[in-house]
Amino acid sequence: MWTESHQESPLHSLAPLRSPVDSEDARRLRIVERPFLDLAVLRGNAQSPAFVQTIERTLGTAPPVAPNTVAHGHRYLMAWMGPDEWWVQSLMPARPALEPTLRPSLLGQSACVVDVSSGYTVLELRGEHARDVLEKGCPLDLHPRVFGAGQCAQSHYFKAGVMVRALNDGGVEAVVRRSFADYVGRMLLDAAREYQP
Repeated sequence: MWTESHQESPLHSLAPLRSPVDSEDARRLRIVERPFLDLAVLRGNAQSPAFVQTIERTLGTAPPVAPNTVAHGHRYLMAWMGPDEWWVQSLMPARPALEPTLRPSLLGQSACVVDVSSGYTVLELRGEHARDVLEKGCPLDLHPRVFGAGQCAQSHYFKAGVMVRALNDGGVEAVVRRSFADYVGRMLLDAAREYQP
């Protein structure tokens, strides 16, 4: 018997992160969760033409090979996590489809893909104080001259591990484990207080 599944954001109880008001204050600083993205960890050999062609055909982009960079495809982005590891993320909310789509195409290759959609969520910080809020608990130098669009890095926000990605408009995105999402969300809201009326 098939039943309808129910998705619940790990930050469902933190209303300010679910639907921020579009106002002048929100344009100065806007923190919002982007739940229910299709997320996967991909491992493979970027020197293998077969692997690269499979990924390009499926995701619309080759895996980035420069450390801490991001490549964008049609519906997904790929963030470099190591010489043979990438974070793959849908650009819009989507049911998990990366693993069942990629796995058959990677058969016979030294590669693997693992769906992690239910284990993580994504927090987006935009506005003139977005990086100020993240810098309060993250040791990375987040100045746009150093950490610009197309770059990513693994770090931590206070006591929680995060993957940080620079956005085109100067904002930043933080990927956090579901088990730490409430903690990170509350720390972000607390760090944001001085920039809000």
